[in-house]
Amino acid sequence: MIGASFRQLWQSTGLYGFMGLAEGFGLGNLIMILVGFVLLYLAIKKGFEPLLLIPIGFGCILSNIPLGFISGVDPVTGDAGFIKQLFDMGIATGLFPILIFMGVGAMTDFGPLIANPKTLLLGAAAQLGIFVALIGALALSFIPGIHFDLFAAGSIGIIGGADGPTAIYVTSRLKPDLLGPIAVAAYSYMALVPIIQPPIMRLLTTEEERKIKMVQLRPVSKLEKILFPITVLATCAVLLPSATPLIGSLMFGNLARETGVVDRLSDTMQNALMNTVTIFLGLSVGSKMEARLFLNLNTLGILMLGMVAFGLGTAGGVLIAKLMNKLDPKHPVNPLIGSAGVSAVPMAARVSSKVGQEADPQNFLLMHAMGPNVAGVIGSAVAAGVLLAVIPFMMA
Repeated sequence: MIGASFRQLWQSTGLYGFMGLAEGFGLGNLIMILVGFVLLYLAIKKGFEPLLLIPIGFGCILSNIPLGFISGVDPVTGDAGFIKQLFDMGIATGLFPILIFMGVGAMTDFGPLIANPKTLLLGAAAQLGIFVALIGALALSFIPGIHFDLFAAGSIGIIGGADGPTAIYVTSRLKPDLLGPIAVAAYSYMALVPIIQPPIMRLLTTEEERKIKMVQLRPVSKLEKILFPITVLATCAVLLPSATPLIGSLMFGNLARETGVVDRLSDTMQNALMNTVTIFLGLSVGSKMEARLFLNLNTLGILMLGMVAFGLGTAGGVLIAKLMNKLDPKHPVNPLIGSAGVSAVPMAARVSSKVGQEADPQNFLLMHAMGPNVAGVIGSAVAAGVLLAVIPFMMA
C-alpha cells in the first residue's frame, strides 16, 4: 500500500514528466521552459517590448509544466486549464484581435498620414513580404516532412505584416491548426523590430539618404480626423467587405478618439480594455509554445518564412521610398521612414527615427515615420481581407 502511494506521488511530479515517463511530456518541455525564460530576459533586461514578451514568455513556461494541464485538458477530471479557456474564448474565435484593433484605433493619431498621403504607398509596399512568404510556403512543401497548403501559406504570409492581431485573425479563419507557431512568430518578430530592422535599413540606404531632412508636416484639422475613419470604413465596406471586421474596429476606436465627446469610451479602449486583452492574448500565444506542438519541421519552416517575410516587408518600404525620391526629387523622402510601413506601431517608427539620428542627431523623423507606420496597420488589414476573400474562392 505504501509502495503504491509512493509510486502515485512520484508519478504526479514534474520531474516524472520531464524524464519522459508521462505520456505527452519529456525533455522538450524543459527546453521550451528555458526558451520562455529567454523571452523574459529579453523583455526585462533588454526592454524588447515587455508588454508582449512577458506574458508570452510566462505563458510558454506555464504550458510546458508537465502534468499541469494549464493549456490543455486534464485527462482525469476533464477540466480545461485556464489558459486553454482564454485561448478558446479569444484566439480561436478571433475576438481578441478585434478588441486589440479597437484599442489600437483609439491610441492612433492618423494625422501624419492625412498630412502626407503619399506615405500610404510606403505602408502598402511594406506588405510585399506577405505575398512573397505565401509563395515561399508553397515552395517549402516540396521538402519531405513539411506540408503547407494554400490556406496554410496564406496564414504564414500574413506574418510579414508584422501585426500579431491580424496574423491571429487570418489564421483562425484559414488554418486554425497553425495558430500556435504563427502567433508566436508574429509576436516574436514584432518584439524584435529593434534588432531585425536596422541592419536591413543601413544596407539599403547611403549615409546621405539617412541624413535627408523632411519638411514639417502641415496641421491637420479636427474635421479631417473625424472624416478619415468614416471614409476608410466606407471604402472598405464597398471594395473589400472581408476586411471590415478589422478595419471597422480600428476605425471605431479612432472615431471615439477624434470626436472628443466620448472620452470615457476612448480612455477605456486605450487603457483598461487594451491592457486586459494584451494580458490574455500574450498568455494564450505563449501557451502554444508547448513542446509537443512547437518542436517540429513545420514550426521551423514557419519561423524561417516569417523572418523572410518581415525582412522583405522592411526592404519593400525602404526601396519604394527611394523610388519616390527618383520620381519626385523636389520633395525628398527619407528612405528610413519606409521601413516603418510594417504595422508594428509605434516600434517601427521609433526605430526609423533612431537610425536617422545615428546619421544626424538633429534629424527628427518620428512624426514622419508615423505616417507609413499607421498606413501599415491599414495595409496589413487590407492584405488580410484580400487573403480571406481570394484563398477560399481559389480552393472552392
